Amino acid sequence: MERKEYSAGMVKLSFWFAEFRKVIELLISGKTLQDIKPMNAAENIFSAPTQARAIQIFNTISTRVKGVDSSFYAVFSKSDISNQKMIALIAVMQTDSLFFDFMYEVYREKLILGIDELADRDVGIFFKNKQLQSEKVAKWTDYTLKRLGRCYKTMLMEAGLIDRITGSRKIVKPIIDKSLEECLKANGMETTLRALTGVR
Repeated sequence: MERKEYSAGMVKLSFWFAEFRKVIELLISGKTLQDIKPMNAAENIFSAPTQARAIQIFNTISTRVKGVDSSFYAVFSKSDISNQKMIALIAVMQTDSLFFDFMYEVYREKLILGIDELADRDVGIFFKNKQLQSEKVAKWTDYTLKRLGRCYKTMLMEAGLIDRITGSRKIVKPIIDKSLEECLKANGMETTLRALTGVR
């Protein structure tokens, strides 16, 4: 994975699973991202409320799609919905270094320790540590960090990795399909696999 500079840009983004699936399906059918871009402008393929939002969704999804090797597309097309959501989440992890670190340092650690709840303080501690490690993160406001934490929790909920129960968030360990596991290993993404499965 190419490490990018930490960014709080995710506060403006969503998981966009249905949109991710649509782009993967179009790519499998032989279209390229260059073909899909004008289609999106002309046909509003994501049913976005505004043209600006349609462009933002396309730009985000195309970045995520490019973040994973094309060998993931075939695995995606044969996977059940929970593994398709895993691939969409992996694409987010590949394109956002801070979110990747959150998955590796917080989510994975919870699985290793057998703690099945993600608390707000876990997210807060993660950002406090990052503020000590990164001058850039240190400059972000509490408001930005709160929004970013909310965004991370929403991503995990939409990916099926946490289940919201009154007042707490129960962690759900994913069942990674063998073909997805092999695809991750074939692409040298064992660290990502460990982040999702809680392996040391």
